Amino acid sequence: MTNQDTPDTTRDARLEARVSAAQKGLLQQAAALSGRTLSEFVVASAQDAARRVIAEHESIRLSREEQLAFVQALLNPPEPNARLKRAAKAYRQRTGA
Repeated sequence: MTNQDTPDTTRDARLEARVSAAQKGLLQQAAALSGRTLSEFVVASAQDAARRVIAEHESIRLSREEQLAFVQALLNPPEPNARLKRAAKAYRQRTGA
């Protein structure tokens, strides 16, 4: 298993993209300024962006008001209603819990 931070040395997958001349020029300039090849720069940038998107979708952000409501619900949960009681009973019957 490879670490996500280290490039896979076998590199047997290929990725292609069509870009405008202006986009390619921009990417080439950025690659040169960062001391990387165009491919290295594009792959590293795409990987960083992918990690950010995944991290954003794996975390929940709450406003201060939402945080307080969440904590209050944990500390003072409402009494279960009839529907929840039926669901719990059905779950126990199915699982033997």
